[in-house]
Amino acid sequence: MAAAVWFPRARAVEIRQEDVRDPAPGEIRVRAIVSALSHGTERLVYRGEVDPALALDLPTLAGGYGFPVKFGYASVGRVVGVGREVVGIREGDLVFALHPHQEEYVLAADLAHRLPEGVAPDAGVFLANLDTALNVTLDAKAKAGDNAIVFGQGVVGLLVTQLLRRAGVQVIAVEPAARRAATSARCGADAVLDPVDLGLVRTLTAGRGADVAIEASGNPAVLQQAIDSVADESTIVVCSWYGDKRVTLDLGGRFHRGRLKIVSSQVGGIDPSLAPRWDRARRLAYATELLGELRLAELITHRFPFPRAADAYALLDERAAETVQVVLDYA
Repeated sequence: MAAAVWFPRARAVEIRQEDVRDPAPGEIRVRAIVSALSHGTERLVYRGEVDPALALDLPTLAGGYGFPVKFGYASVGRVVGVGREVVGIREGDLVFALHPHQEEYVLAADLAHRLPEGVAPDAGVFLANLDTALNVTLDAKAKAGDNAIVFGQGVVGLLVTQLLRRAGVQVIAVEPAARRAATSARCGADAVLDPVDLGLVRTLTAGRGADVAIEASGNPAVLQQAIDSVADESTIVVCSWYGDKRVTLDLGGRFHRGRLKIVSSQVGGIDPSLAPRWDRARRLAYATELLGELRLAELITHRFPFPRAADAYALLDERAAETVQVVLDYA
């Protein structure tokens, strides 16, 4: 038996005991070390802000968005069992797994990724978000010398900021929370603005506006701010998932005359213009390389023992601005 986190209803956490069988062919068994709470998607699920009719998109999830639901997709653990026909993963390996928060579990080996030697669990737990952030930068198509404005300096926004700076892009970060704003500056943002200071964007970009905007705040109202902050012929990349929240935009002014583009970035697909040079395997391999090069483990601001998962979600729900990354510790 192993304990797992379930949401029986909105804003409620329940620890349930589940049977854990031996791995079948093509499967592995993993004992968790640490798992990360998703501050975007998972918080929407916890709050009940997802269409109940929407299908779950990972085989490791259980229940449904109408509750109860077992959710999560960022677990790092040690392999304690390997089924037949598994290639590339051995017992004792440290792996990242697309699995909900659970002490021990069995999953298909292709839903786990062996972490390189020397990568600590606290860094490895960011692999899913880093894969997402890398996909955002591919969709943004920003080049060295460009100006990018990144709205939201939660985990994904901070990772996007770091990746853009590595590519030679000048980054203007927009973040109202003091703790995240300070972290953004340490992660290399050239300027960090409070939303009330967005009028400075034109000054910082020689009057043009940003060449590209990344909307990573999760706040639908921010999308209009992104439209108003970019130069003509620019692209706004939306990597936030708004769940069932509606978005109201003014598309009759800057958007229309400036010939702006709004692009969705979702980690399940890659810009077709990059094929066949880039695919998901190449993207994940590069994200794995970056685990040892970016500022990651220091993004963890709050750590809760697994039995206190309810407290972790309450913090994320009620005082998210005080956090960057919240994790559950299984030690």
